[in-house]
Amino acid sequence: MVYNGFIKVAAVTPKLKVGNPKYNVNEMLSLLEDIKSSITVFPELGVSAYTCNDLFFQESLLNNVKESMTHLLENNPYSGILIIGLPLEIEGVLYNTAFVIQKNKILGVVPKYYLPNTGEFYEKRWFQSGFDITTKVRTITYLDQTVPFGNIVFKNKDDVTFGVEICEDMWAPISPGNILAINGARMIINLSASNEVLGKREIRRRAILEHSRRNAGAYIYCSAGVNESTSETVFSGHNVICQNSELIVETENFNQESEIIYGDIDLSKIDFSRRTNASYRDTLHKFDYDIQEVSFDLKESTDFVFEKKFDSTPFVPKVNVLQDFEKIAALQENALLKRIKHVRAKSLIIGISGGLDSTLALLIAVRVYDNLGLSRKEIIGVTMPGLHTSKRTKKNALDMMHNLGVTVLDIDINKHVKEHFKLIGHDGVTQDITYENTQARARTMILMNLANKHNGLVLGTGDLSELVLGWCTYNGDQMSMYGINSGIPKTLVSFMIYNYALHKFSDDVKSTLLDIVDTPITPELTSSQKTEDTIGKYEINDFIIHRVLRYGDDQARIKWLLEEVFELDEETSTSYSTNFFRRFYSQQFKRTALPDGPKILDISISPRGDLRLPSDIDIF
Repeated sequence: MVYNGFIKVAAVTPKLKVGNPKYNVNEMLSLLEDIKSSITVFPELGVSAYTCNDLFFQESLLNNVKESMTHLLENNPYSGILIIGLPLEIEGVLYNTAFVIQKNKILGVVPKYYLPNTGEFYEKRWFQSGFDITTKVRTITYLDQTVPFGNIVFKNKDDVTFGVEICEDMWAPISPGNILAINGARMIINLSASNEVLGKREIRRRAILEHSRRNAGAYIYCSAGVNESTSETVFSGHNVICQNSELIVETENFNQESEIIYGDIDLSKIDFSRRTNASYRDTLHKFDYDIQEVSFDLKESTDFVFEKKFDSTPFVPKVNVLQDFEKIAALQENALLKRIKHVRAKSLIIGISGGLDSTLALLIAVRVYDNLGLSRKEIIGVTMPGLHTSKRTKKNALDMMHNLGVTVLDIDINKHVKEHFKLIGHDGVTQDITYENTQARARTMILMNLANKHNGLVLGTGDLSELVLGWCTYNGDQMSMYGINSGIPKTLVSFMIYNYALHKFSDDVKSTLLDIVDTPITPELTSSQKTEDTIGKYEINDFIIHRVLRYGDDQARIKWLLEEVFELDEETSTSYSTNFFRRFYSQQFKRTALPDGPKILDISISPRGDLRLPSDIDIF
């Protein structure tokens, strides 16, 4: 199944009998009847079983393998790409090989290059490495088919590309998969028979994930299971599917029955990572390898279904929650600590609204001052109630500052704003953009001037989501002397405050923080203003940010994913995707003029770092 840049793959560890190709192939055929994927891989030497040992030398086994392969090709029910392992005799010498098959056609054969011959492995006793033969032999004849042989990149018309390596090849300093990846293979498929000993599972998983990272691609790993011989060692059927160093799925150990796992590979993500990965690009064309290209066909699916539900809040930690919280806190706190030491500011000035962003900035500041052994009184929290400030947000701002023991300034800006309206000829009633921005800029001016008065540093509060969407006032809340939250999206801001409340502060502060997390998000610049009524839900916008900046998705793909992930109707998903991209590009000028701020995630919108865009993009 392949659709919209996603391809479904399957790794199968079947029940088998050692030395019984007929039984093993029939088991494969039975499983293939119901497999729903575009590519399916079985383990190394799965037709014969890996643990045949000296039985590999016997003519009877090799003949049975050929007969069983004839049966498979004549009865293959599977229309996708099938990859299986079997022993192959060429000029009287045995090779451990992978066959790539579609229906009754053998598309290509790949030999194993690195043969383990230490510890419990003795492959050189039975097999020859593919290194020498592939320099001379580019095709073989098998069952009356002339078949490409050697280093092969398989490719269809839609640029779905993959290469194959076998077990030990992955563990080599420079693996065949590395070579195939820099020659265009987006996916590396590994047929393996990796035995299980204490600690090996974790080492194996790390190696597979690292290959997917270095190759800037996907890695599908399929290993032999418990039905292999246990005379000397035990196999567990550890199968892994991953891409770009991200684990998609892996099997549990020691399944006595046949086991299938599916994974959805995002080919567009692979292409995006290769376009942006300078090290990958620098490796291209540096080394001369004899690679064959073999074509295949895959029909696009009309009923593609994802194997697992997308994470709708991908920026929010789900597994090592406390550990990730501590890491993010350490990054932000140490960033601010360094900046305070460098500028030698005697105070920190923070505008406190009672909302999420200013709350997080204040909590970070308090933690840093405690770390430095400085008085919290040198942190000056400034609440500036305006024309539409609510009692709830003002109370939370004041309660939090008092309970944290910082210096509190309560400056009502209503008179100042109204005088400014008169100065510029605004009626002070029409709630237009001037009405809103005047209040935002008045607050920033007060903070900047207080910083001068107190030899201080204005700590910015705006977060990454607001900056991506341009939901900030140019030279208002967009400006500061250090933007501590500029690397944190809104959904992660909430997560951080919640965990600060639970783990780092006293109960009196905790209750206020939890109420702030539950308060509707609003800049309170107009009557009854709610941010998400204007720009949409932050959860959805943060998901789009994640897809655009991490995966490079375009508007059409975003629209489709929103319908899949959030079950939006077509009109709503179109509105979200259109509004996001319109705001994202039109508001670049605000990001171009951003103050310094720390990168926290693997993405950033800093004009000096990750996101370098002209301010006058015009794509609409």
